[in-house]
Order: sequence, then C-alpha cells, then structure tokens
Amino acid sequence: MADDDLGLMAHLLRRAGFGASRQELEAYAQQGYDQVVEDLVEPERCPPLDEDILQRYFGGEGPEIRVGTWIYRMINSRRPLEEKMALFWHHVFATGYSKGEHALAMNNQIDMFRRVGMSDMREILLELSKDPAMIYWLDNNENRKGEPNENYGRELLELFSMGVGNYTEDDIKNCARAFTGWTFAQPVPLYPHGFYAPQFVFHAEDHDDGEKTFLGQTGPFNGDDIIDIIVAQPATAGFISRHLYNFFVADEPQVPSWNGSPPQDPAAIAILSHAYMESEGSMPHILRTLFSSDFFKAARFQKVKSPTELITGVLKLVGAYRTPTPGMPHYARAAKVMGQELLNPPTVEGWHTGPEWIDGGMLTERINFAVNEVGDATKPGIQTIIQRLQAEGDSLAPEHFVDKCLDLVGPLTVTESTRDYLVRFAQSGGDLVFDPNGSANGAANGASDSTDRVVLMLQLIVAAREYQFA
Repeated sequence: MADDDLGLMAHLLRRAGFGASRQELEAYAQQGYDQVVEDLVEPERCPPLDEDILQRYFGGEGPEIRVGTWIYRMINSRRPLEEKMALFWHHVFATGYSKGEHALAMNNQIDMFRRVGMSDMREILLELSKDPAMIYWLDNNENRKGEPNENYGRELLELFSMGVGNYTEDDIKNCARAFTGWTFAQPVPLYPHGFYAPQFVFHAEDHDDGEKTFLGQTGPFNGDDIIDIIVAQPATAGFISRHLYNFFVADEPQVPSWNGSPPQDPAAIAILSHAYMESEGSMPHILRTLFSSDFFKAARFQKVKSPTELITGVLKLVGAYRTPTPGMPHYARAAKVMGQELLNPPTVEGWHTGPEWIDGGMLTERINFAVNEVGDATKPGIQTIIQRLQAEGDSLAPEHFVDKCLDLVGPLTVTESTRDYLVRFAQSGGDLVFDPNGSANGAANGASDSTDRVVLMLQLIVAAREYQFA
C-alpha cells in the first residue's frame, strides 16, 4: 500500500467524514479510492446505526444530550458522509435552539437533513420549507394572505439558495406570498406531558393563491413552484457550489462578502456548477464530481477544522466512544466552548469558518482538549499506536520515532521546523525502547518510560499548528 494512497484516503475521510482510526483507514485503502467515494455518496450501500441502541442508551430531551448523541453518530456511523452532510446543511440552513427552545424540533430537523441531505436540491429545499423548526425560526408561521411575513422568503433567496444580487425586492415579496399558509400545528405543551414534535400543516385559508411574478416567471405560484424555479437557476448552482467548496475543499471568505469577492478557485466552482446543472441539483452527482476532482485531491490541510471536526477526529484517534458510553454531552459542551454550539448557530448566517475558528481563547481550548484526550495511554487508539511502534523493532531512532508517530496520527504533514522540534524532543530521550529489561540509556523501566514518551510525543503533535487543519 503506497503511503500517498493512504494519505489521500485519510484526506477524503477527514473531509467526507470525521476522520478514521488507523484500522479503518487501512481497510478503506484496500477498497480503493473510487470505490470508497461510491460508498460515501450512496450511503444506503452501507448499514445504518442501530436506532434502538441509540434510543436505549442516549434517550433524553435536552439539547446537550441530543448533540452528544449526534457526535456519537459522527464517530461511529458507517455512513460518514450522511452525517457530514447533515452538519453541512445545519450550517447553511442555520436554525437556532435559542428561539424555539424545543430540542426535539431541532433534533428532527437534523434527522431531516440526514434523510434528504444526500438527495437533490428540490427535495432538500421542499423539506426545509416544511420543517417546523425552520418555520418558527424565520416566522413563516406568521405568514398569511394579506399579511405576508418576508423573513423566510428573504433568507431562502439570500442565504439558502441564490445569494445576494440575483433577485429583487419584488421577488422576495412574491416568494413570501407563495409560502403563505405553510405553518405547523402547535404541539402539546412541553410540561408536564413531555416533549412532542410539532408537525407541518398547510392552511389553505391563509394561502395567497393570486398571480405572482418571480424571477421573470408569472403564475399563481405556491411554495413548490417557487422552489422549482429557484433550483433551476444558474445562480443557485454557483451559490451552493461555493458552499460545498468552502465546506469540503478549502476555506473561502465569509458568506456576506461573496457578492463582492470572487471564489479563490473559479474553475472549481464552474466544475461543480456544471455538475449541479446537468444533474438538476443531485447531491450524489455533485459530491462524486467534487471528491474525484484534482482540485479536491490537491487541497490537503487547507481547511481549519471546525470544533466538531476537531473533537470527532481526536475521539477517533484515541478510540473512545466506539460503543455506547456515558459522557457524550461533555463533548457538546466542549464544542460550544470552542465556538460551535451545535443546534444553536449564532445567526441565520451560520458559523464563521476558517481562520475565524481560531482566536487566542478558542485555540487554547482546542489544544488543551486534544492534549488531554491523547494523554491517556490506556485508551484503545493510543494502545494501538504503541503496539504499532513496538512492531517496528526493539529500538526506534528519534527520527524514525517522530516520523512513525506523524504517520499513525494522520498521516500528518508538518513543516520542517515542526519536525525539527519534534526530533529534538525525541533525541533528548535517546532511542525509543520497549524492552522491559532496560532502555538504550540504561534505565531499568524501559517499556514504561517509552510509553510515557510516546504519549508526550502524541501530545506535542496534536498541539502543533498543523493539527488544526483538515
């Protein structure tokens, strides 16, 4: 197995999923890149998680419990792109718990993204427009004939599909009129009965069925018709393609600046837009095109990991939470401290990504989290790394020790200065020796000492600048 093949597979799984353990990575590499891409973009080819197990061990109504369960899915799903796309759409169609304070409605929205997020743009926007959490978030429950509320219609065009500059104020008004009557039935009160899901309803008496002109077309449009028109627009193809590029390939400027700042790789956006238009917005086709492209394969370590990506990648590395285990809500809180409170984006724009994930405080939280997690030599992933190092021979020279750790953590590419620092640290302890009879420098506790040195080396690696990038 070529090292470069393994590095490319690791790149794919970091972007199309949440990383992979070394055993998973090698198993994927045996399948071949193209085969893995097919399994990713056609998730039904792989078995789903056992929902009964999730309900039994992770049942609960609070947002942190819901987020903890989602992180467990991210770590363990055999359909990693399905979960990654749910996270993608949660960012693009940002909806916050802070307004509705209904964890089940938010959880059901993520379930909806999981269910349709790999379908096509028409189905995705249609399901979004019927989602009670979104309806309440953007006030479409107050959108009635003769008293239109434009919040959802405006954001549908500005942030969810086409982007600023591709529609008029009249288009917004007529879009809003088309979605009048799209609301939800108020669920049973939360207390004392528990949590019940709100359901989408259409109130025909509140719907404006008059003639509307939208993006140059005229008719008695309803919401379905508006979505059909939106999905067919080249502007939608370009806007969604840039979102996909920003999420899966390389960090772009923040969304509000897109109208005035061109993409950093216009050719890549053109390729993705063409895939969108020729497939009528089919996500599997677009994503297959993206993951098979040269621009994707060349974009290793060009994205700052989101807090969720950092947390799940570290947990994959240390082999934690591969079976139901108490403690998952802790990781919901960890992501929040790092700036990404899942189920509660800060605004309808979602999170600001890329370098904005890292400021002084959040960087400290990120590094401390990673260092603490890899600091436990009893965790299965750390034990696997130690066993792999032992298999290299009774004694590892410092440079070999460093390179092998970088390989087993990633493979992770670091700058020459970072590697030099790691090598100097390794040299300070001499050769790495697991012989229980002694170490190269004469110590009586060679095996124990070397285990400690491996843990310290791994902590230095995950604290390095390069580890912050996917």
